Amino acid sequence: MAEGEEEVKYASVVFKAGNNPPPAAKRGEETVYGEVKVQNETKNEDSAGRRRFQHLACCLGILCVILLGGIIGVCVYLPLIHESDSNRFKEVSTLLVNNTKLNLENANLTRDNKNLKDQLGNLTQAYNVSESNNKDLSAGVQELETEKKNLKQQIQNLTTKWNELSISRAQWSIDSYCLGNTDKKCKACQDGWLLTQPSCYAYNDAKSHNKKTWEEAQEDCRGKNSDLAVARDSEEKEAIKTNRIGNEAFWIGLRVVNKKWKWVDGSDLTERSWIDPPDPADGHCAVFGRNTDKWYSVRCGWTNQWICQKKALSV
Repeated sequence: MAEGEEEVKYASVVFKAGNNPPPAAKRGEETVYGEVKVQNETKNEDSAGRRRFQHLACCLGILCVILLGGIIGVCVYLPLIHESDSNRFKEVSTLLVNNTKLNLENANLTRDNKNLKDQLGNLTQAYNVSESNNKDLSAGVQELETEKKNLKQQIQNLTTKWNELSISRAQWSIDSYCLGNTDKKCKACQDGWLLTQPSCYAYNDAKSHNKKTWEEAQEDCRGKNSDLAVARDSEEKEAIKTNRIGNEAFWIGLRVVNKKWKWVDGSDLTERSWIDPPDPADGHCAVFGRNTDKWYSVRCGWTNQWICQKKALSV
């Protein structure tokens, strides 16, 4: 018997009326009817069961197809979800890195902004100081301009006075050289000066209380439009010796400058044998000694008589 088929049993049903047996023909009809009826009912029940089984199988098939489609969808969708999650993870990681960089840049920009503000404050302060200094300088410039104008005026006045004094001095010099001469001629040297060409000499034989230091003697000579005597050669040295008055020591225009003997006109001493000692010492000056041809090195602060020299007038 095939699986799923049920065993069908046929039964014969005989209806009897009392004790009288039915006729044979009628009994056979009844039997046949009963059998057919039972068979039809069994067939109907079997068809209904089959239809239910077919419906159930169809539903199960549809469910299987749906389940299979779901499984296939899940199998297809899971990689997509995994790939999408991977991409999202990468995007999130990238966003986190970018966010970190942006935070760092923001911190740097904040620091730079603070530094710029500080620099701006310093520059503003420096600018204000500069403006104040500029105002002060402008006021100072105006004051300097005023002083400059005043100085120009003073220079102009002094120049005018100098010119007047120069004219007066020139006139005095002419008078001192020329007036009072019996021969009505101008002399080569002023009164009180001794001529030894090409120079005039003035021997200042001051007494003890009127003697001067080297600097004071040179200042006195300059006031007379001259300098302390200079002997660049043996002729001038001999001229100083010839015209000497008395036996006192006289200052001449020779002193130590930077450990060298120099004349007042800036020239060097060419003959070191003329002075004793020849090695110079700072703060020393030369004097023309008593009854000797040598000069002596003494301290410039000592006081002595002095000899002035200037160029003789050409007549």
